[in-house]
Amino acid sequence: MGKSNRRQNEGQYAPLPYTLLKSPAWRSLSGAAMKVFLELHTRYNGGNNGRLHLSMNEASAALGIGKATAQRAFKELQDRGLLVLEHPGSWYSRRAHEWRLTTKPTVNSQGKIPATNDWRNWSAKTERGSDTDPSTRSLVPLRNPKPRSGPTSKPVMPDSGAHMGSGMERL
Repeated sequence: MGKSNRRQNEGQYAPLPYTLLKSPAWRSLSGAAMKVFLELHTRYNGGNNGRLHLSMNEASAALGIGKATAQRAFKELQDRGLLVLEHPGSWYSRRAHEWRLTTKPTVNSQGKIPATNDWRNWSAKTERGSDTDPSTRSLVPLRNPKPRSGPTSKPVMPDSGAHMGSGMERL
């Protein structure tokens, strides 16, 4: 069996350049965001970038992640510059969002537009000080909660009878 026959039997593949895989943007992604990116990448056929369809519900079902996790993954990919929302979908017309991978060229009526690679401009410093970065939050020491007051709060009374002084209390 020749080398070309082996390659044909392997099917399609999704090349990911080392510059992307070694970038701060890629390395900061959550596992769910990587799964969503790879799912979108497998839907790219060379001429449909900017028209890649994947809804939150579909991503959730296909990738085994929750809907909220899928939503956070899409936002994360957009924040890192790996994904751009080209056309918002519509729940009522049952149309999913249309996405563009910044790692791939786009073909439109004017011809082929090179990949924008927006992820190259992202750095971890852009996230510092945000609510999503727990390392920048000030730590507040834990305190015991104040006792409740109101109709549910009753003073502790010693039980009468044989249990007196045994430590058994009645609420």
